[in-house]
Amino acid sequence: MHGTGNSYWIESAPPRRAHPPLEGDLAADVAVVGAGVVGLCTARELTRAGRDVVVLEAGRIATGVTGHTTGKLTSLHGLRYASLRDRHGAEAAANYAEAQEDALRQVARFCAELGVDAEIERRPAYTYTLDENRVEEIHAEAAAASEAGLRAAAVTETGLPYPVAAAVRVEDQLQFHPRRFLLGLADDLVAHGGRVHENTRVTGLHEGIDCRLSLEGGGTVHARDVVLATHFPLRCHSSLVVRLTVLRELVVAASVEERHAPHGMYVTAEHGTRSVRTAPLGEGRRLLIVAGEAFEPGSGGVPDRLDRLEAWARGQLPGFAEAPTVHRWAAQDVHTADGLPCVGHEHPDTQHVYVATGFGGWGLSNGVAAGRLLTAHLTGAPRPAWTELVDPRRHLPVREVPGVVRSQSTVARHYLAGRRTGRRCTHMGCDLGFNETEQSWECPCHGSRFAPDGTVLQGPATRPLED
Repeated sequence: MHGTGNSYWIESAPPRRAHPPLEGDLAADVAVVGAGVVGLCTARELTRAGRDVVVLEAGRIATGVTGHTTGKLTSLHGLRYASLRDRHGAEAAANYAEAQEDALRQVARFCAELGVDAEIERRPAYTYTLDENRVEEIHAEAAAASEAGLRAAAVTETGLPYPVAAAVRVEDQLQFHPRRFLLGLADDLVAHGGRVHENTRVTGLHEGIDCRLSLEGGGTVHARDVVLATHFPLRCHSSLVVRLTVLRELVVAASVEERHAPHGMYVTAEHGTRSVRTAPLGEGRRLLIVAGEAFEPGSGGVPDRLDRLEAWARGQLPGFAEAPTVHRWAAQDVHTADGLPCVGHEHPDTQHVYVATGFGGWGLSNGVAAGRLLTAHLTGAPRPAWTELVDPRRHLPVREVPGVVRSQSTVARHYLAGRRTGRRCTHMGCDLGFNETEQSWECPCHGSRFAPDGTVLQGPATRPLED
């Protein structure tokens, strides 16, 4: 197997400018921690609303979670709408759909107005099954998505090079280059008075009328309000942390002739999840991107999972078998017990700290929508209709309690193992597993990742491993 371990989005879109690390102290109306899709969308909207905003990014813009997605910006999220309608009612499903559709409109409008070439392409999105026993489930989802306001229908023809039993098709969705989009957002943010500091890791947060953020290497940022846009919040109240679980997912991508490129965006939960889309390369070729094989961080077996994913792509997608694999990377997602994001105040007693997490693999549209919701919270503007649906302080449905119990039992097991082995995550002390493919120590509890020398690669941990 040949290829790189880097995301195509990161390699194909070098930054146009560097944002210096913060040295010393600083004050702002709002401090946004994280320069991914949530952080930059929130910061840009707040700056446009007249707030003094600073963005603090531990690494570089869009080199974290957003830079490792598959770049699908769609309102169709697996089989989300039938579940939403059944559990929360038709109005809640419609509100969720409108939030996603509004996110698509925002991205397209921003790129058009500012001339940002984010390689936006309008394509249909599909959720499909190969199992005849699940056809009724697909039809129920198509009906629920249509009722929620999406241009959805149940179909049997998809444009994939193999037959499916049934699929939900939603028209006029987007696929794009996420890092080009975020670099454009950052440029516009700075042009309107916002500040961005890369390579500036936040290590601590004290909430009060004057919130204080401690920085690695010294320095303090003072702000009235703080937005934690770090995927898994670097500070997470116990009422929220018990709802969150983390999974990683592998991605392989190959350059294929355009005639071998499926036209839409596709996802199925079968075969350990398979997600397929393409991106333009020019000269009659496209990048065929395949994701799947979700796994718990630190659980091992990554080479075998990668082999299975690549074998599936070579066996099912013409052109992939003849092409060298040019890129391999992994995405990481935070999931919630009830399948809905958490966007808003971190916990019942907080007044000045906000989070956005738990997107469950659909962080691009949800991340853009979260930026609008967080801006409404912070400016006093009318809040979107889906506000209560995604409030982190919402009550957990009784049906979800067993899943939370199982998740926390797993956390407890890894915590006890960490105490025995001594190789412990600096976040909450869980044991770590080594990912031989990505050469990283990974925490199965909350997704922190470390380089072999102990350097923090991904939070919520903020301190390196001890020798």
